[in-house]
Amino acid sequence: MRTVILAAAILGLSNSVSAQDVAAISAPSTPVIVTTGEASLQRAPDRAWVTIAAESRARTPEEAQRANTTAMSAVNGKLKASGIAADAIQTIGYNLQPEYDYANGKQTLRDYLARNEVQVRVDALDRVGEVIAAAVGSGATNVSGIRFDLKDRAGAEREAMTRAVADGVARAQAAAAGAHVTVDRVLRVEEQRDFNPPQPRPIAMMAGQAAGAAAPVPIEAGQIEIRARVVVTVAIK
Repeated sequence: MRTVILAAAILGLSNSVSAQDVAAISAPSTPVIVTTGEASLQRAPDRAWVTIAAESRARTPEEAQRANTTAMSAVNGKLKASGIAADAIQTIGYNLQPEYDYANGKQTLRDYLARNEVQVRVDALDRVGEVIAAAVGSGATNVSGIRFDLKDRAGAEREAMTRAVADGVARAQAAAAGAHVTVDRVLRVEEQRDFNPPQPRPIAMMAGQAAGAAAPVPIEAGQIEIRARVVVTVAIK
């Protein structure tokens, strides 16, 4: 009776209140349990990206650009000749700028620096060291980092998600058992996604640091971690 009186009072205050609004007010809320599910997978990477650059200096910008074009063309040619596909080489930066000397409060133009930077995808990890050595041996002056990943990262993420949801449901069932109730059904699953792509591992290599014969660089891929986290809401009875 009190619910009916309350609903009537609301309708008397506003003609815009719908029957669904009254039902929502009068109906009891569904008891729920909210838990967090997590999962972590360790996988051996099967793909790598290497950042390679060539730098050239000259007295004029035209000469610096010309020298850099020659150097980077040689690097790209060597990479392709070693079996790297053309679509696996992507230019990620190009810069041409003057460099100055400073003395006695005066600025004096020294030369111009041209830098061309590419990211190379290597689909066979046992060839990463060979690719680095080939690039340096053909004119690359900088190797700044290497990033490992999975060809089927999406599949690994889905597997981690499945495990995270199962973990969240299991936690909800444990909580329900402790409260002497049972889980009726899953109402909602929300992914808590943090975008954390694999971070490049630092490699600081200049052309002068490479062995004279451009010997393959030893590379250890290790493993990478795929994580998933969800919030699971279940109805209980």
